[in-house]
Amino acid sequence: MIKDYMAIINLDENENDIRSLTTNRPIASIPIGSRYRIIDFMLSNIVNSGIKNVGIFSSTNSRSLTDHVGTGKAWDLNRKIDGLFLFNHGLCDFVNHDSKLLKNNMEYIYRSSSENVILTSSYMVCNMDLTEVVEAHEVSGAEMTVVYTETDHADTEFINCYTMDIESRSGRLKGVGKNIGFSKKANICMEIFIMKKEKLVDLIYKSAHNINSGSFYNIIFNDLHNFEINTYRYQGFVFCINTISSYYKSNMKMLDSDVSNALFRSDRPIYTKIKDEPPTLYVKGCKVTNSLIADGCVIRGNVESSVIGRYVEIENDVTIHNCIILQNVRIHRNARLSNVIIDKNVDIDSGTELKGNETFPLVIEKKNLFK
Repeated sequence: MIKDYMAIINLDENENDIRSLTTNRPIASIPIGSRYRIIDFMLSNIVNSGIKNVGIFSSTNSRSLTDHVGTGKAWDLNRKIDGLFLFNHGLCDFVNHDSKLLKNNMEYIYRSSSENVILTSSYMVCNMDLTEVVEAHEVSGAEMTVVYTETDHADTEFINCYTMDIESRSGRLKGVGKNIGFSKKANICMEIFIMKKEKLVDLIYKSAHNINSGSFYNIIFNDLHNFEINTYRYQGFVFCINTISSYYKSNMKMLDSDVSNALFRSDRPIYTKIKDEPPTLYVKGCKVTNSLIADGCVIRGNVESSVIGRYVEIENDVTIHNCIILQNVRIHRNARLSNVIIDKNVDIDSGTELKGNETFPLVIEKKNLFK
């Protein structure tokens, strides 16, 4: 278990390409895999490593996130000493947004007794043993370690993520770019950084006073000539959820047993808020194949290769194929849905036909009514 470490989850994440699901919530609280939220994975990774002091820094639209994480009880973080801290600061401008978000919460960082910090984002979904990362960092003797993953699909995945040029012999970071989809192979930065707390403080102040830095991470990467950054390669499954397409594909991949077994391990469980719903009712005559279905649903129709959230009602003669249905959705008789993402609280009327495709799934935003 990791000792003398705190963790900060920075939620100032680029939502431009997933805006239809983040109008009223951050990426971190988007539902995934029928019963989880995106933040559950990184938060569970942190807790499973033994860290008990976790700060979540959110800028806007954090009501759903606050409702989900609560006091941190689901992650055993409702403690008198340390625990879970959620900070929400609405910022009126977008210059150095994440730098100001970090600087506005400096008191929390200062007051922590931990000497080291893990700084991460939420949108890289994986089941990672952070103890191995910390051990590699401490052995390296570097001031900072950043986690990356290799991919052969950079032309279609991890778009707009940082790419890393790494010295093959030493593993040191030489340079950083952005993935714009030109190459298939790339080393993708997972935005997981390990460093001394005092180093983080120095970088925060440097970033906050540099209006041309663009972001806090740019300050780190632009300062490579002043300090060494070690790299750690993560070789497990990882989903980058920063677009509608990547969100859709990630949910569909969870239907694969190999992927599901890699993400949901008995030795490193993924925790989430407990809802205590009744079990799902499968009415005689319904047909369900290769799907993830949460508790509290009523299924009377046909569901194939889909992810269904809590309290969804699917009436008779409904056909759902390759869809993601979030909570509190009611789909009336004779509806036909294919390659569709339906956000929560939507009512789909009888006879409705909705169809997207795997590359561009159709998104129905919250509280729409189709007649």
